[in-house]
Amino acid sequence: MNRLTGLITRRALRSTILSIVATMGLCACDYSRYERGFPIADRALRQADTLDLADASTTRPTTQPVVTTVPSTRRADELLPPPPADIGITIEECRQLALANNLDLKVELFNPTIAKESISEERARFESLFTASTNYTITDQATASSLENSQSKGLSTNLGVTVPLRTGGTLQFSLPVNRFETNNSFSTLNPAYTSDFNASISQPLLRGAGLDVNAHGIRIATYNYQSTQARTKLQVISVLADVDRIYWRVYAARQELRVRKKEYDLAVAQLERARRQAKAGMLAEVDVVRAESGVADKLEGLITSETALRDRQRELKQIINRPDLGLGTPTIIIPTSAPNALHYPLDVPLLIRRAHDQRMELLETEIQIAAETDNVAFARNLLLPVVNLEYQYNISGLGKTVSDSFSTLRSTRFQGHTVGLTVQVPIGNEAARSQLRRALATRLQTIATKDQRSLLIEREILHAADELEANWQRILAAQRRVILAARVVDVETRQFEQQLRTSTDVLDAQTRLANAQSAEISAITEYQIAQIDIAFATGTLLGRAGVAWQPTSIGQSHGEAP
Repeated sequence: MNRLTGLITRRALRSTILSIVATMGLCACDYSRYERGFPIADRALRQADTLDLADASTTRPTTQPVVTTVPSTRRADELLPPPPADIGITIEECRQLALANNLDLKVELFNPTIAKESISEERARFESLFTASTNYTITDQATASSLENSQSKGLSTNLGVTVPLRTGGTLQFSLPVNRFETNNSFSTLNPAYTSDFNASISQPLLRGAGLDVNAHGIRIATYNYQSTQARTKLQVISVLADVDRIYWRVYAARQELRVRKKEYDLAVAQLERARRQAKAGMLAEVDVVRAESGVADKLEGLITSETALRDRQRELKQIINRPDLGLGTPTIIIPTSAPNALHYPLDVPLLIRRAHDQRMELLETEIQIAAETDNVAFARNLLLPVVNLEYQYNISGLGKTVSDSFSTLRSTRFQGHTVGLTVQVPIGNEAARSQLRRALATRLQTIATKDQRSLLIEREILHAADELEANWQRILAAQRRVILAARVVDVETRQFEQQLRTSTDVLDAQTRLANAQSAEISAITEYQIAQIDIAFATGTLLGRAGVAWQPTSIGQSHGEAP
C-alpha cells in the first residue's frame, strides 16, 4: 500500500511539474513573434533598389553629343615639367576601391555587428542558472539546559537550477543535503543526514507579466540593430555619392586643363603672327607687346588649371585610398568613363514616392517610432501594481546515513506545499506616470521628426530635378556658345591678317571661346552630378551602382574567411 501511495504521489508530482513547465511556456514554444523588429526593415536594409531615369522620364531621353576633347599641344607641354606615370580608371573601379578601402566606411561597418550582440545579450537573460554552495559550521556555546546541545558540527551543500521564464516568473529547483552532529545525548540520530527536494515558482500576475512585456528588451535591441544598419547603409550611400562627384570633378578639371592648353597655344600662335607682321612692317610694335601680354595671361590660367587638377586628384586618391596611389604620389589619374549626356524629363511625383520607400533616413525614423510605441506599452505596464503568485513544493528525507536520507526522499512520505500571494501597490506611482508621459512625448517627437524629414526629402528631390533640367539647358546653351565663339575666332584671325583687327581683339575672342568651352565642361559635369543627386535623393544609389553591402564580422576583421 505504501509503494502504491508513493507511486501515485510521484506521478502526481511529475504531472504537477510538467503542467507548470507547459503553462509557463518552457516547452517547444516559438517566441519569435514576441521578439519582432520592424517588419520591412530587413528587406529594405539589404536590397539595393535602383531607379532608371529613363523609366522616371515623361518622354524618352534624347541624345546629345558631349564636349569635344581639345587635344593638347607640344608648345604648352614644353613649358610644364615632364608628366609622371598615369593610370586610367573607370568610375566603377573607383566605387569598388572606395567601398573596399575607405577608412570612414571601415569604421562604420563594425557598428551593425556590435549592435547585433545586444540582441544576444538580451536573450541571454532567459538562460538557466546552475547554483551550488557548501558550508561547514562548528558551534560551541554555553547552554542552560541539557536538552540543548552546546557543541555541534554541521556540513551543508545545496545544488540548484534557476530558470527565468518568458512570462516574467522564475522557476527554481534545489536539492539541499545536510549532515548534523551534536553532543546532545537526547538526539535520536547523531549524526543525522537530511536531504530535501524543493521546487518553487514565482509568477507576476500584473506588472511584468506576459511574454510580450518580457520580450521588450529583445525588441528594443532588435530595433536598435535595424537602426544601426540603416545608418550604416546611409554611410555607404554617402561614400558612393562622394566618390562619384569627385570622379566627375576630376574629369572636369582634366578637360579644363586641356582647354587652357589650347587657349595658350592659340595665344602663342597669335604672338608669332604678330611678330611676322611687325617684322614685315605691316604692324606696329605695340601689337607684339599686346600679344606677349596675352601669352603671359594664358600661361597663368594654364598653371592655375594644372594646380586645380592636382587638388582634385588628391581628393580622389584620398577617398579611394588605393595603397599604391598615396596622396604624395605623382601618378596622374585619368578618368576613362564617358559622361552620360542624355536628357531625362523626370516624373517628379514618381521620384517622391520612390524616395519615401527607399530613403534610409525615413526608414530609421519609422523604426524609432516602432521602438517608441513599444516603450509606451512597456511604460503602461509599469503603472500596474505588483501582484506575484508564489508556490513551493518540497519533499523531505532523513536518515542515519546519506543513503538512508535519500531513500526517505524517494519514498515521498514527507511532502509540503506552500501557496502565497504578494501585493505591492505604490502610493502615488508618480515615477511610473512620469516614465509613461516621457515615452508618449518621445513618440510624438519622433513622429514629428518623420514628417519633417519627409518634407526635407521632398524639397531635396524637387531641387535635384530642377538642377538636372537647368544643367541640361546649360549644356545646350554652352554648346551653342562654343560654335559661335569658334566662328568669331576665325573671323577675328582673318581680319587681323588683313590689318583690320589688333592682337587684343583676337586674344579676347580666344578667351571667349575658352570660357565657352569651360562652361560646356562645367554644365556636362554638373549634369552628371545632378544625376547622382537624384539617385541619392531617392535612396537608389546602391542599386544604380550595382552595390551590395554587409556588416563587417569579427572573423573578417582578423582576416578570416567569412
